Parts: sequence; C-alpha cells; structure tokens
Amino acid sequence: MLTMQRLRCLTFAALLPLAMTQMPAQDAKVHVTKSSFGKADGKPVELYTLSDGHTELAVMTYGATVVRLKTPDRSGKSADIILGFEDMPGYLQDEPYLGAIVGRYGNRIAKGRFTLDGKEYHLAINNNGNSLHGGKKGFDKVIWTAKPGANSVEFTYLSKDGEEGYPGNLTAKVTYTLANNAVRIDYNVTTDKDTVQNLTNHTYFNLAGSPDILKHEVTLHASRYTPVDAGLIPTGELAPVKGTPLDFTQPHAIGERIDAPNEQLKLGGGYDHNYVIDSKSGLAKAAEVYEPSTGRVLEVWTTQPGIQFYSGNFLDGTLKGKGGQVYAKHAGLCLETQHYPDSPNHPKFPTTELKPGQTFHSTTEWRFAAR
Repeated sequence: MLTMQRLRCLTFAALLPLAMTQMPAQDAKVHVTKSSFGKADGKPVELYTLSDGHTELAVMTYGATVVRLKTPDRSGKSADIILGFEDMPGYLQDEPYLGAIVGRYGNRIAKGRFTLDGKEYHLAINNNGNSLHGGKKGFDKVIWTAKPGANSVEFTYLSKDGEEGYPGNLTAKVTYTLANNAVRIDYNVTTDKDTVQNLTNHTYFNLAGSPDILKHEVTLHASRYTPVDAGLIPTGELAPVKGTPLDFTQPHAIGERIDAPNEQLKLGGGYDHNYVIDSKSGLAKAAEVYEPSTGRVLEVWTTQPGIQFYSGNFLDGTLKGKGGQVYAKHAGLCLETQHYPDSPNHPKFPTTELKPGQTFHSTTEWRFAAR
C-alpha cells in the first residue's frame, strides 16, 4: 500500500521530465561548430551551429542569416520554427530576406531620399519608388566575417562610404548568443562620417510548421503604431490602436481580424506596421506569440523603440523552402525590432543618425518556452 509521501514522490517524478523540457538547466553547455554552406559571389559561405542540447541555432556568414532555429514543443519534441532553405542556392534567389540581417537601413525610406547636415542623399530604389532594407544589395546579400565565441558568434561587416548611396564607412557588428533557452542579438555600429542606420533581423517564424500562421496568437506591448500611406511609408502620425483590428494589447489570433474592413490592413495586404513599444527605456518585453497546437511560446524583448509586425503578406507561393514546403501568403510572421521606418524624413521620430565617435548599441532577445 502506497503511503501519501510515496505517492507524492511518484507524482513529482512523473512530472519532472515535462518540467525539464520547459525549464532547461541554466548552465547548459553550448557547443559551437562550423561547416561549409556553399558559395556566394565565388566566395565560401560558412555555417555556425550553436546547440545546448535543447535549443539549436544555425547562422551563416551570408547576410549573417539565421538558417535554422530548433526549439521543443510542450511534449519535448524539437522542430525548426523558422522559414528558410536547405542549401545556398535557395538564399541566392531569395527576395523576402528570410532570416537575414537587413541594413544599412531596415524598412523603408520614402523615395530613397533623406537630408543630413544640409545635403540630400539619394539611395538605391528597390520597392515601389522607395528604398527598402538597404537597397538593391543590402547587408543581407553580402558575406560577413565571423568570430566564434564560447556560446556566441560575432559577425562583422564594413559598409563602405557611398554603398547603396549612404554616407560614411560604417562598421556593423552583430553577435548571436545562445543562453538560457534564448537567442540574444547584440548590434554595435560605428561610422567615420555622419550617417543614418537601422539594422534589424528579418526572421520569419512559424511555431507549428503549418502552412500559415493565422492561428498564432499575438500580443504586442504597444498602444500606438505608425499609420502608413499607399506606399507603406509612415504618415508621421503616432495613432492609437484601441478600437482597431491593429490592437494586440490583448492576445488575438492573427487570422481573427486580418480581413477586417480596415484601410490600413488593405494597404498592407494584412499586418505590415511599425508598433511603438510602450516601454521607454531598457530591455523590455515587446511581443509574445503563442501557438496553441504545439504550445510553443516566443517572447521578443528589445531595447529598440519600435517593432514591425509583418504577417507574410507578400509571400506568394513562388518560393519552395525546407522539405519542399511552398511558402504561400502568411506562411510566416516577422517581428522586426527597429527604429521607425523613414525616420530620417520625420524629425519627430526617434533619431537614427549616427556620428563619428559614437557607438550605436541595441539588444534583442528571443525567449522560448512551451505550455
């Protein structure tokens, strides 16, 4: 006959494996390995894989791109939760910036023009008369230099003065760190001439591996957003989300209101908007995504003032990704931590100007769990 104390011990033992899958050891050792991933522009591309036996992150030198990100579901089953390709040729024909670092300026600059120190600069035009994600050959399409650490990899790229129309020799360092079931991305940027910059990561998440992300439940800690015009350029207004289908201050499934008769949703073909994070300083929680069928949870924490919520509206089924999966509309979602789009042309927005002697630093964390 079992005593109550014995029964309690057996119950705790039965629950322990589940608890361990959701709360890994805080001091789990991270293994960093390097392998070849093909060539770009005739140069070798290296792939760095970081694994702690629970979470696995793979990043390549082409575009400092996240190629693979594996996390467990509520049953402990691990799976890749991001969109991408199995080999280099896929990324060479990729237009949606899957997993890449985008820059020198992530998001849009209206008409590819801005004025700095009284001089007007003209950027490469690549998106309906505007400049998007750095231009025709942004940071996503160049090979970065990698330096592995104990649980991290630092990627460095020198963007030369005049590249894609931007002033100044700009040095960007992006470090991916795997620790405590989270991926931390640190950005450090310097320049030798007054310039503008707005780096971000453009990973597409699908926490279930399903054809679309419409059942993913999103919370955004943002009570305002920047409305856009027909070219998806901010109007300059910081508008309240309350009373609109863009309100994610409480969790909502992405597909719940995406087809609502709302002008902003029509302009973007869904969600493609910069949200103004409520927190004013420090590393703050900006977003949470919950996928009900797997129990996976993604939290996004950042020091940046904005986050672009994009529901994969322009994916059109022409790309075949991992395992031959067709990436159709809404196949993945992006949560791009950033300064606001077109900030160089909006003096009231937080500045994206960077001067010699300054170092821009920001941090973003993706924290994973299951419930």
